[in-house]
Amino acid sequence: MAAQGVRPFKPRHYSALWFAYFGALGLYNPYAPLWLQSLGLSTLAIGAFASLMSWTRVVGPYGWAWVADHGASRVRLLRLASALCVLGCGALLLARPFGAWAMAAAVALMFLCNSAVSPLSESVVLRHLHDGDGLDARRYARTRVWGSVGFVVSVMAAGYVLQWVGIGWLPWLTLGAFLTLLLASLRLADEPAQTQDAKRVPVWPVLRRVPVQWFFAGTMLTVLAHTGQYSFFSLYLTELGYSKGAIGLMWAASVVAEIVFFVFGGRWFSRLPDTHWLQLAALVAALRFAFTAALGGQVWVLALLQLTHAITFGVHHMACTSALGRHFEGPLRSRGSALYTTLGYGVPGVAGGLSYGALSEGFGLVAVFWVSGLAALGGWVCYGFGARCERREQDRPASST
Repeated sequence: MAAQGVRPFKPRHYSALWFAYFGALGLYNPYAPLWLQSLGLSTLAIGAFASLMSWTRVVGPYGWAWVADHGASRVRLLRLASALCVLGCGALLLARPFGAWAMAAAVALMFLCNSAVSPLSESVVLRHLHDGDGLDARRYARTRVWGSVGFVVSVMAAGYVLQWVGIGWLPWLTLGAFLTLLLASLRLADEPAQTQDAKRVPVWPVLRRVPVQWFFAGTMLTVLAHTGQYSFFSLYLTELGYSKGAIGLMWAASVVAEIVFFVFGGRWFSRLPDTHWLQLAALVAALRFAFTAALGGQVWVLALLQLTHAITFGVHHMACTSALGRHFEGPLRSRGSALYTTLGYGVPGVAGGLSYGALSEGFGLVAVFWVSGLAALGGWVCYGFGARCERREQDRPASST
């Protein structure tokens, strides 16, 4: 029930927010390595820049969530973060003449603020779409799918626009995307701040549970596998002779598959427990990246592998969201979403950006995808142990009676 003076929750406003948020990522993430390469940076330096986004996700999300849990409205924080994203991107445009360190500082500011959007918006949506019966997968999928649409629209359009106007226009396009994010945040209905009782609920008892530890370990490894894709896939395809337009189509194919899952997958997601979906996503990811390394030069194979993104990302993300709703209930949801962003994306992104950059320098870009396959296989093992521990926890009360 909406608090007095607060407009009711409208999922379509979060659809617009996620459209703009992932649209900005669809512009920056696939093409920033090419832009940085055009400025003369080495693959090691490009890997370091890619890791900056992940470094901000180590400290940023939980910091924003902590502020939200201590009296600030999540929606007002989303608006502030969106405005600061615009400021950071503007700083990036001004920093170019001052060298790589100034650019790195601007990128760090941009993504430190950007790191607030996912955990804060996810916690608001979970508050309304997750109850005692679990995640309302259909409504969540209908809301979340617009993030994927935003990504695929921007990544396809940018591929052809940048082919035409030149890669140097990338920061300007990204600035426009962040302005759109700011406008979308202004349409959100205000959410009440956390109560004093909510602030006192500790998160450590949840983190000490063994199934939760295995969940985060599996997520870290599975996302680590995808870090190679996000940071070096465009460079890998360029090395194999693909054009920028073809690279955009490859990125788009993966997100179209993801969209199809979000449109239709919510109807049958509840037929299996989220622990099973997590294991499936990690195993398919292991196969995806191994075949990308082995057969990346075959266009039709690579196109088919991009379609598995529906499972390796779409299924994985929804299963993680469902698991977070079970493990972090009530007032813990904001911090749970923040920990998911930090441990699931921040730490693996830092490790992947730096280690994959060094790996590509020594053994070539193809080595990145072989190691990504091994990382995803490790995620499958961790999720398997986590599912087994959860079954033991569920059986323990029955066996003791």
